Amino acid sequence: MFDVADPAVWIALDEAVRHSAWSSADGTWLPAWQRTEQGWTLSDGQIALGLCQRDGRIREWALGEVAGRPELLPLVVIRCADWAEPVRDRARTRWAEAVTVETAAALAPLALRIGIRYRGDFALGLIDKVLRSADREALLPLLTHADRTVRRFAHRLAVEEGFLSPVELALSAARDSDTVVQGLCAEAVLAALPEGDAYDDVLEPLLAARNPRVRSAGVTALRRAGRGERAVGFLDDRAPVVRACARYVVRQCGGEPVEWYRRRCAEAGDAALSAGAVSGLAECGDRRDAEALWALTSYPDPVVRARAVGGLRALDVLDVRRLRALLDDPAPGVVREATLALVPSARMLDDGWLLERLAVERARETRVSAFRLLNAHGGLVRLRAAVALVDDRDDKLRQWARQSVLRWHPTAEVPRGSAEVGELLDRAGLFDAYGLKKLKWEAGLKV
Repeated sequence: MFDVADPAVWIALDEAVRHSAWSSADGTWLPAWQRTEQGWTLSDGQIALGLCQRDGRIREWALGEVAGRPELLPLVVIRCADWAEPVRDRARTRWAEAVTVETAAALAPLALRIGIRYRGDFALGLIDKVLRSADREALLPLLTHADRTVRRFAHRLAVEEGFLSPVELALSAARDSDTVVQGLCAEAVLAALPEGDAYDDVLEPLLAARNPRVRSAGVTALRRAGRGERAVGFLDDRAPVVRACARYVVRQCGGEPVEWYRRRCAEAGDAALSAGAVSGLAECGDRRDAEALWALTSYPDPVVRARAVGGLRALDVLDVRRLRALLDDPAPGVVREATLALVPSARMLDDGWLLERLAVERARETRVSAFRLLNAHGGLVRLRAAVALVDDRDDKLRQWARQSVLRWHPTAEVPRGSAEVGELLDRAGLFDAYGLKKLKWEAGLKV
């Protein structure tokens, strides 16, 4: 009636029977011990229902009837974590008697789910012990199981017991969709690199993997394989961790990554430039490289322009005038990076110029950037900007502006008794009478 291979089905059956209104004392279903005393033969289905009964005496009795019924072992695994000690002890005895390599592999997915319960580790511990002493073939189906928790368990066991070769580990790291499995296998490969020509079979899957952690493991292994020169090709990788590993290998082989980055960025006009090369220059360069990054803020590729601005921020190079011009860049990424760089110096920007960029005809990213910088101004400038957007058609900007008004309080630079403050608070229309009166009093206004 249901998919017996699905662990969730057995757990659902157990919960459904236990919480149902159906009672074991109902006349339509005599207590199990009465049936056996009367010579009745119980089917697997009836025993299964007995194993799920809310009455612990029936569950304990049903466990005595599971011998020779391998189809009911999933419920025995569940009962190994039973809240009633007599039931739990009897279930553990039955499971220890029945467990084999085949049943351990088949019921590992269910045991992993039960293992998170209080006292639920017994069944899984026994499976772990059995599979460690078995041949690797018993574990292979679990390595490709649809449930990632099962794959993690199987790969961890396989790594610890040495069931997988470096080539198999590399393929698992490159192909598996779970990041935990990828990282586990990649680290295992680094710890068990082969000797001789087998390096190609191990390194190529790692270097071509989509996951940055796996690629970084492959790049790190290049030095041990005596192929450090290949690490140069990963200096401009899209992932920071891969670039960092590539720089390490290049330095160990006598190269200087920063010079490579400088040459690539200097030749940007003659060849296509990757965003990773720009980020790499900022990661290992210094302030002398600022002019090269400024030149790249006008590069045709918007990703390169954004990385260049981010690099200037990482090098702590600030030119308010030049960065301000980038707030009108058509690429949202460039605007975001320029805004992050300008926030600490927001008060150096002309608030009137920023207020103009709140206009509805402006690009959304420009409006968000302008409001963020005006908000960072604080004082009266912040209140003007927030009140201007309290009825904006953009939901997020409107909510942000309203929260800014509600949290506003006069600071030292706000003139005491400023009539503009009172007008702005009245126009916002967000306060009740008491709150408005109190805030105006704080601002030095007569109320």
